[in-house]
Amino acid sequence: MDPKAAEKRIAELCSAIERHNRLYYLEDAPEIPDAEYDALFRELLELENRFPHLASPASPTRRVGAPPLEKFTQVSHRIPMLSLENVLTEQELMDFDERVKRFLALPPDGDLEYTCEPKMDGLAVELIYERGVFAGGSTRGDGFTGEDVTQNLKTVKTIPLRLHGEAQPERLEVRGEIYLALKAFQKLNAEREEEGEQPFANPRNAAAGSLRQLDSRITARRPLSLFCYGPGIVEGHEFTSQSQFLRTISEWGLPVNTLSTKVIGIRGVLDYYRRLAELRDTLDYEIDGVVVKVDSFPLQRELGEKSRSPRWAVAFKFPPRQACTVVEDIIPQVGRTGVITPVANLRPVEVSGVMVSRATLHNWDELEKKDIRIGDTVLVERAGDVIPAVVKALPEKRDGNERRVSAPVRCPECGSETVRIAGEVAVRCHDLSCPAQIRESIIHFASRNAMDIEGLGERYIEQLLRLGMVKDVSDLYYLKRSDFMRFDRMGEKLADNLLTAINRSKQRPLSRFIHALGIRHVGEHTAKLLASAFGTMENLEMASEEELLSIREIGPQVAQSIVSFFRNPRNRETINRMISAGVSPLDEERRHGGRLSGMTFVFTGTLGRFSREEAKRLVEREGGHAAGSVSRKTDFVVAGTEAGSKLDKARRLGVKILSEEEFLTMMEGSSE
Repeated sequence: MDPKAAEKRIAELCSAIERHNRLYYLEDAPEIPDAEYDALFRELLELENRFPHLASPASPTRRVGAPPLEKFTQVSHRIPMLSLENVLTEQELMDFDERVKRFLALPPDGDLEYTCEPKMDGLAVELIYERGVFAGGSTRGDGFTGEDVTQNLKTVKTIPLRLHGEAQPERLEVRGEIYLALKAFQKLNAEREEEGEQPFANPRNAAAGSLRQLDSRITARRPLSLFCYGPGIVEGHEFTSQSQFLRTISEWGLPVNTLSTKVIGIRGVLDYYRRLAELRDTLDYEIDGVVVKVDSFPLQRELGEKSRSPRWAVAFKFPPRQACTVVEDIIPQVGRTGVITPVANLRPVEVSGVMVSRATLHNWDELEKKDIRIGDTVLVERAGDVIPAVVKALPEKRDGNERRVSAPVRCPECGSETVRIAGEVAVRCHDLSCPAQIRESIIHFASRNAMDIEGLGERYIEQLLRLGMVKDVSDLYYLKRSDFMRFDRMGEKLADNLLTAINRSKQRPLSRFIHALGIRHVGEHTAKLLASAFGTMENLEMASEEELLSIREIGPQVAQSIVSFFRNPRNRETINRMISAGVSPLDEERRHGGRLSGMTFVFTGTLGRFSREEAKRLVEREGGHAAGSVSRKTDFVVAGTEAGSKLDKARRLGVKILSEEEFLTMMEGSSE
């Protein structure tokens, strides 16, 4: 494809992908399946890699994140981002209405028009668009100066990188609230606990922590969202009211909360507040009240501001979603990947309309830090979790009969000894045959990137478990046709196909088998390192921490996890049963004599001839090592176009830098 045709196709792809992003993320009305969207995205990415000079700063591919920043730069807001005064009662809201009318010299019995919006519990930001293209963004900070988080905001899928429609202003500053939906928050916290990290206290903290990452690639993995709520400086367009502003920017493609509405008089505000309070628990995001604004912009300007808040708006807060109750018991609960967490059984109590009898305590460190005991009177809060959380104990209510609870030394499900990796908060069961983990471990074991047992999906795994035919992954290799014939809607041919797929999986590369075992911290890449270093399963099972630590990229946490896994007698028994059934992982040749043996390469920027992954495979094929970051141990940095901080660091450390052509010459020499 010539550059002119590429430029036209890139423009078409950008327009199509932006449209599908808008339909998916803003309108919840996707028109194409994910696979078709992915194909469009890959085509755009390939064209931009081939023609980097044609890639637009507003391209959808810019959402994946950029190299880490050293620190955030400061940004001054041209119009201060003021905070809102809170009102907590209906009388205080009436007083606000009276003050506004008195200041504007309006009759006390008249009705003003107000815009009411859900008060999001998130992080305030300012976005800047120049001629319809996203040009930058910052946090609220202290209201006058914030932090430049442009790269991170580009990764937020609901933020358009280019506005659509006509009559775009020369400059548009728009304020909004970054938030994390409740389902996304729950999933993120579950992942953090599985990784041995401290969970976020609430969705707001999670959103703030995600947006303020120096590495925007981390932000890109967090499903943040945005609702816009107000203007800053606008050049080239006039708005007359808050309701008109929200309607117009929505037409331009900016996300606006659809629950926002204009009402007549303070009674209209109260009706809206009550309706929203009833809806609150059905929403997939946290709100803590209603923002009430005088709708007219000329009246807003006449009312002006006080030192830290506008006179024309208030936040009418909801009552706190908390209640006091008693902890009747604290029980250890085993999660799907073996993490054992403490859960409080509570004396049932109503919290904002819902009867609560269980609450998470997150982890054993948190339990000890908060000093929560069986028999304690505690404060319980519903704030972003399906299972509410215990906020704190009330020690002044103790009578001396309360009992402390320690982390379990044995799994409550299977009785295996528990494990706690140094530096993690999680206490785990590492037993492959633990009933609480078996479903997920079999799904992982049979997956495409592990043992690749074609056809053995979740539906059949559920039936195997329901019928009691498997207790751990080794049982898969002892199944017979008659076992599968007990399934719902199972024919002989399909049963034979499943048995054939299971038998085929008996001979997979060692790295796939290691990955399939589900060892903590051992993914596909680490499994390949282990297979290459030890060659056979027997060697790996006998490896010491010292031997594991001698492998590049294996740190203390990973080494300890591997040793702990193979020390578990039930895990060894499960592996031996598989081997007895004919499972024979293909031993992998150790690479010690390749032409690039002992050399470490780092790739940065956009390569023209192949992708970074392809380049890494070329290096590894010749016995070299492809690392993700530059250090003093790096031998070569291969720099493509738009190389960033890795190239700068290589220069500072004196690491030899190769162009793509020089790297290709080196590889051609290594293959002779």
